[in-house]
Amino acid sequence: MAGDRYLRPGWFTRHIFNGAVAGLTRLGISVAGSRELRVRGRTSGEWRTVPVNLLTIDRSRYLVAPRGTTQWVRNIRAAGGGELRVGRRIEAFSARELTDDSAKAPVLREYVRRWGWELGSFFEGVGKDATDDDLARIAPGFPVFEVRPAVPPSKTVPPSKTVPPP
Repeated sequence: MAGDRYLRPGWFTRHIFNGAVAGLTRLGISVAGSRELRVRGRTSGEWRTVPVNLLTIDRSRYLVAPRGTTQWVRNIRAAGGGELRVGRRIEAFSARELTDDSAKAPVLREYVRRWGWELGSFFEGVGKDATDDDLARIAPGFPVFEVRPAVPPSKTVPPSKTVPPP
């Protein structure tokens, strides 16, 4: 199934690259738009972290999984959101997955345009000048989430503190 596509990171990525990018991001140095994604594990409930690239298009923000259905993708699907961190700034967010492949196309195009130098090999030969048909062909294998500010719980007055109407 195309939606279950997963490219396992190599040793260098797991042990050197991701650690370096995550470390710089935690220090407040965003590497080409990087954030540290924090999401609760769907089984353990423990916080899991991974560096990601946050893409902004016309005030909308997106997380794209260039490696496919990764653990962070599965965890966001279960949790419905997480946190994005740069330095001391931590932003809670809710996530809405784009399931319509045609809606993913412009997001994938911009992602490849912006980070193709880093992640282009994951996009199955599709580059920044890809046709809509090319993007539609690969879209099922690339989970995309729209990132929205988390809605804080409503502040309700406990029943014992309610005041009867006049």
